[in-house]
Amino acid sequence: MWTFGKKIAMGFALAFALMLFVGGVAYRSIETLTRTSYAVSRTNGVLDQLSLMVRIVSDMESQQRGFMLTGDESYLPQMQASREAFPKPIKTLRDELADSPVELQMLATVIDAARAKMDHCTQAVEAYRAAGRDAGLKLPQSGNGKALMDDLVAKASALEGSQRRILKQRADEVESAATTANRAIGYGTLLCLLVISAAGFILTRALTQQIASAVQHVQRSSNELQSAATQQAAGARESSTSMTEITTTITELLAASRQIAESAQRVTAVAEQTADAARTGDGTVRLAKDSITGIRQQVDMVVDHMLDLGRKSQQIGAVLDIVSELAEQTNILAINATIEATGAGEVGRRFGVVADEIRKLADRVAGSTKEIRTLIDDVRGAVNTTVMATETGSKAVDLGARQFSEVATAFTKIAALVATTTDAAREIELSTKQQTTAVEQVNVAISNTAQSTRETEASSAQTFQTARQLSGLSRELLRMVQPQEQAKHHESVAA
Repeated sequence: MWTFGKKIAMGFALAFALMLFVGGVAYRSIETLTRTSYAVSRTNGVLDQLSLMVRIVSDMESQQRGFMLTGDESYLPQMQASREAFPKPIKTLRDELADSPVELQMLATVIDAARAKMDHCTQAVEAYRAAGRDAGLKLPQSGNGKALMDDLVAKASALEGSQRRILKQRADEVESAATTANRAIGYGTLLCLLVISAAGFILTRALTQQIASAVQHVQRSSNELQSAATQQAAGARESSTSMTEITTTITELLAASRQIAESAQRVTAVAEQTADAARTGDGTVRLAKDSITGIRQQVDMVVDHMLDLGRKSQQIGAVLDIVSELAEQTNILAINATIEATGAGEVGRRFGVVADEIRKLADRVAGSTKEIRTLIDDVRGAVNTTVMATETGSKAVDLGARQFSEVATAFTKIAALVATTTDAAREIELSTKQQTTAVEQVNVAISNTAQSTRETEASSAQTFQTARQLSGLSRELLRMVQPQEQAKHHESVAA
């Protein structure tokens, strides 16, 4: 005959076996789903890299067209950047397709078509730069460029279609694995519920029959214990209430004592330090804020002076243009005067000497004008640099002003903390008063506990006799749920 423990063990063993089977099927399906998900992610990566490679070639073609149409040299570095970026997706595609020789061959044809299109773009640019706009435009207009691009798109679309077919196949595998997992989990769970329900029904019925007679004996013994239990319960309630009050009161005393000891040491020092720091910090913030305001004004004055200096240098440049033009005109007049003086013979010799000196003076004025213009350009560059530096300094000053505003906010919080410290000091005084009341409650609670203990001792003898009868009933219940040999062993140990 099976004992109650063996029946329970058999029911749990059967349920465990079913759950193990369901878990194994679910684990295998989840593993398939995970592996297929990784493959789907890799296929999506291949599609992205293939699209990136075609986009790089298309960008290079657009940059080549822009150069051919406008002649702007800025398109050429962008073409070179596209060519340098081209090998990156190729390496990723080769790594991802390493286990598929057919798709590697298709990838090779796509790469060849892409390189042919990029070489065609480079040749068009070289023809443009070597022979001019007309020669450069003849090559793209010949139709080879469009054919190369169409060939690239077609081969890339073929590889993309192959990858999308693989992607659909893997999606079908995911759906199949998910369906298998759902069915296994659903049917297995339903079977487990049926087995557990049947086992529970059988065990409950057997347990009810075996324990019914034992319950009758327990009911008779419980009537005998009722009167004693009532007295003990009343005493226990009083003891529990008293002990709860004692524990609560002692806890409050300990907590209040620690708070008083710790808070009394910290409150005074913290309050004084906080007040001093708040006063000092507030004054420092005001001084710093005033200093930053003065710096901002000085920076604005420097910017205004630099801008005024730039305007004046422009005016000087205009005056120098006039002086330079006068020097050129004077030089021409001096040359004409020299020619006329030479034609006049001996009479015009002195006038020719004066004209030659005037011409030399005009040359020196022109040279000085050039030097002055160079100096003015240097001044303009220095002015621009100074203006940029002062603008940077102005931004730094604005940042400093915002930071000092945050510091002012922090000092406001410090003032609030000082007020909190004052409230804590008042709480310390209140805790001290509560300690006195708590000590009086301890004395009353201890007296009540002593009285309850005496009442509990009076009823303990009757409770002990009833407990022996319940011990015999427990041995009978033990024989119901354990084998006979093991029950005898427990009885000998108890004896």
